[in-house]
Amino acid sequence: MRVRDLLAPGAPRLRLLAGEDELDRQVTGVMTTDLQDPGRYLHGGELVLTGMLWRTAPADSERFVRTIATAGAAALGAGEVEVGPVPADLAEACRRHRLPLLAVPDDVAFGTVTEYVGRQVSADRAADLAALVDRHRLLVSAAGAGGLDAVLDLLGGDLDLDCWVLTPTGRVVAGPADRLPPADRDQLARAHLAAQRQRRRPPHRVRLTGGTYSLLPAAAESAGADAGTPLADWILAVAGDVTEWTPKRQQLAENLARLVAAERTRRDEGRRLRRRIADEVLTLLQRDADPAEIGRALQASTTMAARYEGSTETSGTGPQWLVLSADATGLPDGTLRPVLEEALAAATDRALVAALGPTGAVVVLPALDAAVPADAVRALLAPLEAGLGSEGRITVGVCAPAAESGGLRGALEEARHARRIAAARVGRVCVAGPEELASHVLLLAAVPDEVRRAFRSRLLDKVIAYDLEHQADLVRTLEAFLRSDGSWTRCAAQLHVHVNTLRYRIGRIEELTGRDLSRLEDRVDFYLALELS
Repeated sequence: MRVRDLLAPGAPRLRLLAGEDELDRQVTGVMTTDLQDPGRYLHGGELVLTGMLWRTAPADSERFVRTIATAGAAALGAGEVEVGPVPADLAEACRRHRLPLLAVPDDVAFGTVTEYVGRQVSADRAADLAALVDRHRLLVSAAGAGGLDAVLDLLGGDLDLDCWVLTPTGRVVAGPADRLPPADRDQLARAHLAAQRQRRRPPHRVRLTGGTYSLLPAAAESAGADAGTPLADWILAVAGDVTEWTPKRQQLAENLARLVAAERTRRDEGRRLRRRIADEVLTLLQRDADPAEIGRALQASTTMAARYEGSTETSGTGPQWLVLSADATGLPDGTLRPVLEEALAAATDRALVAALGPTGAVVVLPALDAAVPADAVRALLAPLEAGLGSEGRITVGVCAPAAESGGLRGALEEARHARRIAAARVGRVCVAGPEELASHVLLLAAVPDEVRRAFRSRLLDKVIAYDLEHQADLVRTLEAFLRSDGSWTRCAAQLHVHVNTLRYRIGRIEELTGRDLSRLEDRVDFYLALELS
């Protein structure tokens, strides 16, 4: 802002006493002082506010004004609350040194002036940075991954404004990650997905323990398959409530969101070659190609990541691979691939994601550094639950690590079987791994839905109906009885009932179903029926 802005309508009621020809001086901040020699604390461009307590004689005015003028002060504001009207000798000293002098009436607080200057200076800086961000937008879209970090560092340094670019799973793409704890990232990502699913108008405001944040979507600037779902879009998280900002500062946030979207588009374009390799690998696996041919495609993927994407991962002497089979319901066709690419990028930048029909995908990636790969994949995808509607689901099957490319064909079949297990479960994001393929769950997953429903109905419908009518707690009793391996005393202790009460309940179940819970076959049937429910 300039000195003349302090005299504009809406500014604090200041009176100009000297320096009429110097009103275009730039004001960069405020310093309040009554020191006789404050020059060493000035950096240049400040509006110096003083109560004139340093003045004991007219000669003091010349010394004080000379000191602050030499140090580069933009103007002097003299308060009249302590010593009364501004003395003529101070005005004369300001004229000699060509320093604007403003009288601050006794009913105007220094804090009011300081606050006004702070708002104006921040707004002007925001306008300048908004123009800078807008000009820099095309440069960043063609630059490397460091472009966004450079812009966010600039905002933090000049405006003390913390900003982050997050993925829908809470991974930090750019920004000071050490200033946003992982738990806060996760909450912000989930809040954004929920707001997008509910079609609330951005910016989305979220209050966490550490303060308030504003979230703006940064969708890829394309109309291709990657568009259409917030589950694959980046998020611009800004510290503070954007809706309370000045219009110029709000424009800065909007321009920054567009810049982030441009960077996201650039990265999507960079994935085209990787996707072609992924589709080729899937084709090779489906036609049971020579393992050496599959190995060459995987090696090309590793080389490309190192050369073009700055990957720090190395293949090592004997890489292991995972295959994931995934499917989605309730999402626009073709969007599962970019969703998985963004989610898995938190673990590896070498994931090959191939589309399989309009709703499916197959992923080949280096084995994750986790004891149970399925648990690691589940943790990566879990934040997406907030963005899935009541009909939305993502189901994933994970194979056991394959030691070499020759084992990927079998790994794909294993992943497909595991995905059937995941699909049989209840939940928005379900993941099953190879450790479950040897259990009864695999058999249940292979049974058609109508057969499973009929089996469950024959065994449990009468028991459930009896519970609803009499509140007899028979279903819970049956579950506890089977978990206790048919032990009357252990089951009664778990349920906190007398053994005779337990015997009565089990007898009622047998009467309603015509089954005998002392027989192993009937216990197995009940167990499976409960698993299906």
